[in-house]
Amino acid sequence: MRTTVLNCPVDILTLDETINVATTAMRERKPMQHVALNVAKLVSARTNEELDRDVRQADLIGIDGAGIALALRLAGHRNVPRVTGVDLFDQLMVSCAEQGFRPYLLGATEEVLSEACRRIEALHPSLQIAGRHNGYFKGREREIVDAIKAAKPDCLFLAMPTPMKERFMAAYRAELSVPFVMGIGGTLDVAAGFVQRAPMVWQKSGFEWLYRLLQEPRRMWKRYLRTNTIFAGLLLKDMIRRMLARSRSGPPLPNVGGKPAPRG
Repeated sequence: MRTTVLNCPVDILTLDETINVATTAMRERKPMQHVALNVAKLVSARTNEELDRDVRQADLIGIDGAGIALALRLAGHRNVPRVTGVDLFDQLMVSCAEQGFRPYLLGATEEVLSEACRRIEALHPSLQIAGRHNGYFKGREREIVDAIKAAKPDCLFLAMPTPMKERFMAAYRAELSVPFVMGIGGTLDVAAGFVQRAPMVWQKSGFEWLYRLLQEPRRMWKRYLRTNTIFAGLLLKDMIRRMLARSRSGPPLPNVGGKPAPRG
């Protein structure tokens, strides 16, 4: 279900529903672009017109961050499932292995990419990876695009930071003609074992970001401090706006004799 959160579009889908959309796109060879929405991306898109446009043009905007799920619940949505990029990527590797789809992995360092591919192939012996390339190709975009087109993958995963991956998807999506394209950020670092994912109790409580911060404090603290503070302010402002809107509408007037009571 497509809705909005703080004026940004988002799709409320379960993990299984998202996987079904992705595998259907691969099977039918119909282009489908997925963007994982989290707090940092939503906040950045408010001041980055290019990123905002790239996000809005995606076919599927998933709820990646706990903050996004919280904002939707505060806005009145019930049973808001969070579908993280890591979980979705892991399950899509299972689907690719089972259904014969061939992924292409683009991004991360060569060390991370190689180890991630080794571990993924060990977990899924029947999986055929169509191709791979690290994320250090600035100035050689044409070479990378040609390599992906030649590989003819069923899905493309971009392990690059925001807004680089969104820009690449927007710029080359039509030319690549890959059925399913998804940005996965630092997911390959997790797949390679270079970054440990938060325990399930941290994930369910919405504090996976804090676990990540504790692992990489020097790199992550500025990002989380800035974006989480701005997001909290946006949430508070939105809550006040909705409260004022409800108060202005006032309570329903009494119905006397079956006819609506006049106002004024």
